[in-house]
Amino acid sequence: MEDEIVLKKRALLRYEEFLGNRKTFEDELDRTLRQYEGIQKRLLPGETPQLGAASLQEIVKRLSEKNGVSIRSFRILEPKEIDSYRKVSVQIDFNPTNSMLSLGQFIYDIENQEKELMISEMDLLILNIRMPNQIQGSLVISGLMKGTKMKEKGKER
Repeated sequence: MEDEIVLKKRALLRYEEFLGNRKTFEDELDRTLRQYEGIQKRLLPGETPQLGAASLQEIVKRLSEKNGVSIRSFRILEPKEIDSYRKVSVQIDFNPTNSMLSLGQFIYDIENQEKELMISEMDLLILNIRMPNQIQGSLVISGLMKGTKMKEKGKER
């Protein structure tokens, strides 16, 4: 009987300790939720890969116009599942540009804007090696969106 009372007292002490740390756990949960929301804001919008690719294409088009880079063509590539995310990519071919500064700014803007975008492939061609003032090429630009695994986890809750 005494052993049972001692065990129950220990259990009560553990529960009291847990309740005493409740504020710490709630703060940690709030911090984690804010971090999660911040990550969600950096993902491409849309429920399907096609909508995510359309959003990515619009972002790239806007940035190219801002930096004076003329895009010849867009091609949407096959999406890839990566853990609980989906990687959506577009390949762009751009016309010869005279300004390395505008091309560099375009690349910088892609990798440093509000959505999580990255350049996964870059193929550049200098038209005249003796006078390297015109450059053209292609880029594969990728962004992340919610994957099917993440949506299934959300439905389970």
